Amino acid sequence: MSDIEGTLRSTGLSVIAGVDEAGRGPCAGPLVIASVILKDVKAPELSRVRDSKVLSEKVRESLFDPIIEQSLSYSIIEISPEEIDLKGLHKCNLEGMRRAVNALTMMPDYVLTDGYAIEGLSIPTLAVWKGDRVAPSISAASILAKVYRDRVMREFDAQYPEYGFAKHKGYITAAHTAALNKYGATPIHRTSFSNIAALL
Repeated sequence: MSDIEGTLRSTGLSVIAGVDEAGRGPCAGPLVIASVILKDVKAPELSRVRDSKVLSEKVRESLFDPIIEQSLSYSIIEISPEEIDLKGLHKCNLEGMRRAVNALTMMPDYVLTDGYAIEGLSIPTLAVWKGDRVAPSISAASILAKVYRDRVMREFDAQYPEYGFAKHKGYITAAHTAALNKYGATPIHRTSFSNIAALL
């Protein structure tokens, strides 16, 4: 981890929100964006916080509650497949980040995002290249978003057991493609994605 947050705090910007998303790539399920303001990024309870993609599902799950407990405020925003199809994925991603920041119960001094800058906020923001690997607050947000989305997809697995959502979480795999070819698309599939559009 870099000390980008320490640098910001040294200038008097003490309330820093990290923002990240989960679910840009899948062709099924929601896009989830989380924002979190941590009390102390160096708290022992957060020592294992990393980019969610490099952690096992078990470790991510074990960090979900500690991140919330060590936060001053957090929010998790869910954007439906219908909204993604209507507005487009990238627009939904940016809009979701704005919603996540605005849903915080306290206004941050500064917002750090993973990769994409947020337009339309009245507070300063910085898009950090591979931010979920270098900024603890973004890493924490990435875990909240990923764990929340995985839980949603496990619920959908119970509703549509033939698709295997609990395993692939809506990403395209051979098994997912086979299920689509056999059973067709569900209401949680994104019809604007090329493979689903071709199927329909």
